[in-house]
Amino acid sequence: MTTAMSTDQIAGTTRVLIIEDDPSIAEAVRRVVAKQNGTGVVASDGRNGLRNFFEERPDLVVLDIGLPEMDGWQVLERIRDLSEVPVLILTARDLEQDKVRGLTAGADDYLTKPFGVQELGARIQALLRRSQTAVSTPAAEPPSVYRDGNLEVDWPAREVRVDGEVVGLTKLEFQLLQTFVRHPGQALATQQLLEQVWNDPFGIGPERVKFTVLRLRRKLGWHDEYKDVLEAIRGYGYRYTPVGDRITPAE
Repeated sequence: MTTAMSTDQIAGTTRVLIIEDDPSIAEAVRRVVAKQNGTGVVASDGRNGLRNFFEERPDLVVLDIGLPEMDGWQVLERIRDLSEVPVLILTARDLEQDKVRGLTAGADDYLTKPFGVQELGARIQALLRRSQTAVSTPAAEPPSVYRDGNLEVDWPAREVRVDGEVVGLTKLEFQLLQTFVRHPGQALATQQLLEQVWNDPFGIGPERVKFTVLRLRRKLGWHDEYKDVLEAIRGYGYRYTPVGDRITPAE
C-alpha cells in the first residue's frame, strides 16, 4: 500500500534490521520503525543477525552489543568489512570507552538504554537521510588504472589491489580513496570530505571521516611506515602524498 509521507518519515520500502535479544526492546524498536512506515526485521542473536543482514539487505541496522552466539562487536566488524549500511548501536553500556570503541569500529551512532522512542526515531531518520543522499550522488570516477608503490586501483572495475592481492573496500571507503588519489599533495578539510564523499554539506557527524580513514588505513596496510602517505592534519583534515613523492630520511 502506498502512503503519502512527510519529509520526517521513513520511506515505506525502508527495511531496518533489529539485532536485539530482549524481546520487549526489540518490539519497541520495531514499533518506532513501523510508525515511520518502515519494516522492522528482528534477530535475537548475533549469528542470525548476520544471516538476516545478508538475506534482507537492510537499509539500516539497530544493533545491541550484549548478544548471545556472537556479540555486537563481532557483528559490527563483519558488517563493516562488506558494507557501509548505517549502524546504530543501541545498548545499556554507557561508558565513554564503549562509545569510542563503537564509533571507531564503524558505527554511525550510539544510543544508550533506556531510550526515548522519539529520540530513537529521530536518530534513525537522520542516519537514513544521510545514507540515501550519499548513495544518490556518487563521486565521479577518474579513468583507467592508478598505480602508486604497492597500491593499484582499477577505476572502471572498482577494484583495489595491494601487492597484487585484491582488497575488499566498501563503497564509501572506495570513494574516499578515490578522492584522496585525485587530489595528491592537497590538504583536504574534513568538511570537504564530508561534502565530496558523504554529500553532507552541513558537516554532520565529522567523526565518520576519521573512522572511515582508520578502516581504510588498516585495509591498505598503511601503518607506521606509511604514516606520511595519508597524513592527518591536526584540527583540519588529511593530505595524501603518493609513495613516489614521499621524502624519506637519509640513511
